Amino acid sequence: MSKIKSKFICQSCGYESQKWMGKCPGCGEWNSMVEEVIKPKGKHRIAFSHSESSTVSKPSPIHQIQAAQEPRMLTGLHEFNRVLGGGIVKGSLVLIGGDPGIGKSTLLLQVSSQLAERGNDVLYISGEESLKQTKLRSDRLGVKGERLFVLSETDLEIIIQSIMETEPAFVIIDSIQTIYNSEIASAPGSVSQVRECTAELMRLAKTKGIPIFIVGHVTKDGTIAGPRILEHMVDTVLYFEGDRHHTYRILRAVKNRFGSTNEIGIFEMKEAGLKEVLNPSEVFLEERAKGASGSTVVASMEGTRPVLVEIQALITPTSFGNPRRMANGIDHNRVSLLMAVLEKRVGLLLQNQDAYLKVAGGVKLDEPSIDLAICISIASSFKDVPTNIYDVFVGEVGLTGEIRRVSRIEQRVQEAAKLGFKRIFLPKANLGGWKWPEDIEIVGVQNISEALELAIGG
Repeated sequence: MSKIKSKFICQSCGYESQKWMGKCPGCGEWNSMVEEVIKPKGKHRIAFSHSESSTVSKPSPIHQIQAAQEPRMLTGLHEFNRVLGGGIVKGSLVLIGGDPGIGKSTLLLQVSSQLAERGNDVLYISGEESLKQTKLRSDRLGVKGERLFVLSETDLEIIIQSIMETEPAFVIIDSIQTIYNSEIASAPGSVSQVRECTAELMRLAKTKGIPIFIVGHVTKDGTIAGPRILEHMVDTVLYFEGDRHHTYRILRAVKNRFGSTNEIGIFEMKEAGLKEVLNPSEVFLEERAKGASGSTVVASMEGTRPVLVEIQALITPTSFGNPRRMANGIDHNRVSLLMAVLEKRVGLLLQNQDAYLKVAGGVKLDEPSIDLAICISIASSFKDVPTNIYDVFVGEVGLTGEIRRVSRIEQRVQEAAKLGFKRIFLPKANLGGWKWPEDIEIVGVQNISEALELAIGG
């Protein structure tokens, strides 16, 4: 008998090695190398034709290819359609990840029910729940539909066979970490299993034109577990974010071949399932305290939608040797950088102050236009002078203290005016070439000192 061959594979990035190593050379993770047996591929392999005919595909000149605009599948959740770029594209492979218990299965079961009620055959495949458990959850959500089929299975070969026999218009795999290919010797959830199972599902989606949604577990860092190549293989990557102790959930697109990236949809978790929030700005600002220092409002762009969010700052004298810098919803390094700009260019003595910053509502902001609002919040809390509750701040702050131009300024201003704000601070470079609403005052600022002088009196 021939000797059984094995190799060591990193469970974080998929790096392969012939010997075990404590630290992965690919991603730097410790104790992530796991031994997997190399099993020779058998003669019987999961396969299906790549086209309806048996002819071999040949390259075609791009000008001879006829582009057909196929209609997208629309669900009853407008926020879900928005995040996907206008609906579900036929033949697409979508990966959705999120913390345990955040509501991924609830969202997809609701979407399945809506598509089934619209006359589409839907196949919901659960590798984590039995049929009775799925039925209990569907009863709680009020899910109905004679065209919604449920399968509890983890064997990839049986799953593909069921899809081929049922010929559904929509498929959900919950979750990819529980599915296994019998031709691979490693355990379900390993790098090899996740990669190969996803590749087979991708071939099925592309050749048969069936949109497939796969649920992925996340690591302690909040990223989707498995090899990084998993996110490169799929067409769309969605993250379902939020705090389980709060009712609001955010569905964010971080990759989308058929629409805008960084698009978000807002949902509220209720007893009967998820309900979409059509105006998130009102939700994020409804509990804002009046007359409190350290509070500002920024008009941030999330994909194609302007969202007004409150940024809060608390600056207090430190009792430690090194002052603390904590941020929730904002990059920690950006806070440190902007505090250094305030010290050097404005003269605020912040080196002996603890700084705590938070974005209200659990939103994560990462675009440059929030810099000005962060600086105003820090200065307002440090001086204990409240800002005007009808002011909005938009602008990127440079290291020399200048306020730099931002994109899509018209949409930001219109959203602020619609919600009743009276004044908006923005870069002077953004003032030309467009007309703003008459019921809002536009204040163009050139540097951070000028903005502080006008907003809180220096």
